[in-house]
Amino acid sequence: MVGSTFPHGQSFRDHLDSVHTDRGCRITSDMIYSIDPRLKPISDKIEARQRLDMEDGLLMYDPDIPVNDLGQLANLVRERINGNDAYYNINTHLNATNVCVYRCIFCAFRSDLRSSKGYVMSDEQVLQRGQEAVKNGCTEMHIVGGLHHQKKFDWYLNLLQILHDAYPQLHLKGWTAVEINWFEFLTKLPTAEILTQLEDAGLGSMPGGGAEIFHPEVRDQICEHKADGTNWIHIHRTAHQLGIRTNCTMLYGHVEKPFHRIDHLIRLRELQDETGGFQTFIPLAFHPENTGLSHIKKPTALMDLRTIAISRLMLDNIPHIKAYWIMLGIGTAQTALSYGADDLDGTVRHELIYHDAGATTPEFLSVERIEHLIREAGRDPVERDTLYRTVQRDDTDRSVWTLGEKVASSV
Repeated sequence: MVGSTFPHGQSFRDHLDSVHTDRGCRITSDMIYSIDPRLKPISDKIEARQRLDMEDGLLMYDPDIPVNDLGQLANLVRERINGNDAYYNINTHLNATNVCVYRCIFCAFRSDLRSSKGYVMSDEQVLQRGQEAVKNGCTEMHIVGGLHHQKKFDWYLNLLQILHDAYPQLHLKGWTAVEINWFEFLTKLPTAEILTQLEDAGLGSMPGGGAEIFHPEVRDQICEHKADGTNWIHIHRTAHQLGIRTNCTMLYGHVEKPFHRIDHLIRLRELQDETGGFQTFIPLAFHPENTGLSHIKKPTALMDLRTIAISRLMLDNIPHIKAYWIMLGIGTAQTALSYGADDLDGTVRHELIYHDAGATTPEFLSVERIEHLIREAGRDPVERDTLYRTVQRDDTDRSVWTLGEKVASSV
């Protein structure tokens, strides 16, 4: 990564030196340099720990506002909340089917029932994935997929149950709010009952997918038939009320405008004010290849870094911001650790959804590679589990692990 080019033609190391005065040093407000004068009111708010508003968010998305200036401000907040730690986990993905009743224009993963691309995993295949995960020391399995119109709710419940029974040490993070909404349609049961049954079957937490962009002006264009923003918020609110921790996301870089992004972030922030149930926010860069929006150029690295920084500055009550290396690319994700992000996700075995949409990143990163990337960025690597507790590994057998304390963050 040292040879990569970053804003203003800097090398990776020069760029880090412009953000960190020394490895492990905490940046304080009096160290912020050469901030664009238009950002002075925002900088003052950050110094005073005051909340940013819609106008602030729109200003930060002005392309004339230097990305590096936003990075400095976001890094101040990032280190205020999470110090110099950068988190990762050892995880795997399970996409048990790609057959889906919906036809979201931005999705390259879905398949029709009779398509040669379509598949449904058997119980045996699911359990093999669980065995592989445990053998390789995974603490988490991330479970999402298509909404198969011939599969009943019991099929999804059974998938969790067999994995939980066979591998109880594996945390099952599963089913987006869109899938929960589909389960409600199948069963006619209320959200709380659906979530309770899933939790009884082994569900540990929920991912943040399916949020896309909440505003109906955008949502009606890209995924008009699936759960809308109001339903997504309701489902996550209900999960939080039941004690189920969740993540949250935003898909950017397609047909939305800056207003829609900031509106989305504010809605997430409002729910977090109410429930406190979000663990981390993941900005998801749109990959247009093989989708109905293939004519759109994917976001640039500068837009990715701008969005990471703005997310950290706007979401003052969500502890963690994740730079999902699968979507951002390894170099941009590594740089994002100086632009507000404090988490790189994890090893990510068997990811299909974004690779089907043209992601050229590896399908797996080793722990050694992740820790090297984090250290090269001047951060301290910390392995965590899904619920942000530290993980201690056995020195002689890395597949054996125990949980430590919950990581400290000051939101």
